[in-house]
Amino acid sequence: MKLIYTDSLVVGAGLAGLRVAIASKERGLDTLVLSLIPAKRSHSAAAQGGMQASLGNTVKGMGDDEDVHFQDTVKGSDWGCDQDVARMFVHCAPKAVRELANWGVPWSRVSAGPRDVIVNAQKVTLHEAQQAHGLINARDFGGTKKWRTCYTADGTGHSLLYAMDNKAIAMDIPVHERIEALALIHDGKRCHGVIARCLITGELRAYVAKSTTIATGGYGRIYEVSTNAIICEGIGQALALETGVARLGNMEAVQFHPTAIVPVGILTTEGCRGDGGLLRDKDGYRFMPDYEPDKKELASRDVVSRRMTEHIRKGKGVDSPYGPHLWLDITQLGRKHIETNLREVQEICENFLGIDPAKDWIPVRPTQHYSMGGIRTNATGESPQLKGLFSVGEAACWDMHGFNRLGGNSLAETVVGGMIIGKYVADFCENNSLEINTQLVEQFMQQVQSEIDLLLEGDGAESAFTLKHEMQRIMMNYVGIFRNGPELDKAVAELKVLLERSRKLGLKCKKRHANPELVEALRVKRMLKVALTVACGAAARTESRGAHAREDFPQRNDRDWLNRTLASWPDPEALEPVLNYEALDVMKMELPPGYRGYGINNAIAHPDTEKREQQIAEILAELGDDADRYQRQRALMPFELPESLQPSNERLSDTLKIPSANVLGEKS
Repeated sequence: MKLIYTDSLVVGAGLAGLRVAIASKERGLDTLVLSLIPAKRSHSAAAQGGMQASLGNTVKGMGDDEDVHFQDTVKGSDWGCDQDVARMFVHCAPKAVRELANWGVPWSRVSAGPRDVIVNAQKVTLHEAQQAHGLINARDFGGTKKWRTCYTADGTGHSLLYAMDNKAIAMDIPVHERIEALALIHDGKRCHGVIARCLITGELRAYVAKSTTIATGGYGRIYEVSTNAIICEGIGQALALETGVARLGNMEAVQFHPTAIVPVGILTTEGCRGDGGLLRDKDGYRFMPDYEPDKKELASRDVVSRRMTEHIRKGKGVDSPYGPHLWLDITQLGRKHIETNLREVQEICENFLGIDPAKDWIPVRPTQHYSMGGIRTNATGESPQLKGLFSVGEAACWDMHGFNRLGGNSLAETVVGGMIIGKYVADFCENNSLEINTQLVEQFMQQVQSEIDLLLEGDGAESAFTLKHEMQRIMMNYVGIFRNGPELDKAVAELKVLLERSRKLGLKCKKRHANPELVEALRVKRMLKVALTVACGAAARTESRGAHAREDFPQRNDRDWLNRTLASWPDPEALEPVLNYEALDVMKMELPPGYRGYGINNAIAHPDTEKREQQIAEILAELGDDADRYQRQRALMPFELPESLQPSNERLSDTLKIPSANVLGEKS
């Protein structure tokens, strides 16, 4: 048995995982990262549009601050997020952007003077302040009051990941590549590391650590068509689920991005619409103003995806061999803008569609894109059930996104969450010793070895590839943008059958090393459990909230469903998870549930909402008009952060003596 010891073990080498590793290494801790692929090939590189941070450098960002970003995030979550975590996040986002600049990220910068932009299909000339020249620029994104999405053209994730990985290399942080974690080592109370398999040699290794951080990304590939990389299969979530102890949160909260190209499902960034792109139907008609007259194409992602689907259902989609689609029109932005700020989109269109987006409309339709659900953690990123197990980024339900994520908030979450949680991981490693009986390690090693032996030497006849394809079809057909009881029940029933069949898998290739069929077989059983947590959670939640849209229960029901779904799998032989719920306390919210700003306000109110609003009014009145926004915020909902991250953020508006927007206490 090969044992490798470390202080801080990180599973996943994307932005979130690397940022945690850097935080651990900065404290002098022995740090080790495991990755399926070379770090610079992680899915973080695919993020195009940018990351949100309330810098307030541009004329369209003036007046932005943590309060405005916080409100946008909470409303975007459809009041499903943890507001303490949202506050931690918005406070640290500007610090993370500036830190990344110091690490070499070539952020797009402001040029003083006039510049032409497209706003609501009209050319508008903005005049940027001389004092803003050279500061980090920002573009418009959906669901935000201010322009705050910082970017490097449309290759932001690529730029961030290369800078982050270079920083990790400079700090001599080892990344063990082509290694797949297959089980968490735990005693039911404490996590001690992972059992992992080398994808090249087939060797099993035990990585034993004081802390284990899961940063493996989302679970988009349980769907048939997804913008996610093929490695985003939810294995990190499955590892936590298979402990029988750790819980997953809000797994039914799955986001569909409005503008993935047809048919391959590759993303075209929200920056296309943020920069002025339009959505058109088969007649060339711009339809979004009919549905959302205020935000139009820049409504929140879940809203735009549903409006597009509704429009297609009305027969307004463009017929194609791959099903109906709509058009994304960015031609009005001009060739210079596209070749400067949307060059990845241009290359995608040229290489995968054979079109020129400066002249041609882009065929798009909503496609699975992001997972709000994940390993449920507390505000420090640690599992409440399994001490020493942390999670960060899309793998986690931290939970700053609730039931819908705003564009630009996920790329931000990877580095901001990694920055914050990395410090808590380092604290844990410094304050806890590593005590483990190697018999426990041997027990988990033998379990994984027996699983592999059974696949290679057993008499099963089921194909892992067939089961995976059927699972993806079921999820796409029955657990998509719009959901209803009968289809969700059908999905659960059919997924259970697949899970039973997965216990009789057989392999044609019997190699123990470099065997893709074995890799697929090991993954598909775990993916089916993840799919079942999504489908079962969706079937049980009889309301519509954010990206979870029930046609048979169209109202957001704060009275009965203002809670977080918690899924666990205590019985390994069971065919479905155990669901529990964690109530969100309205009386502790800085921003009580209200109208989100889209469509009709048909929410069923929580009984404590009016009481909390009255309490907030009394608190603010008692503070008086002389209290600044920081005093008001602390009085309503104090939050904690590591000491080094607590200082306030500076903005250009402070230099120009422009007052920040004070939105605390406003009724939504």
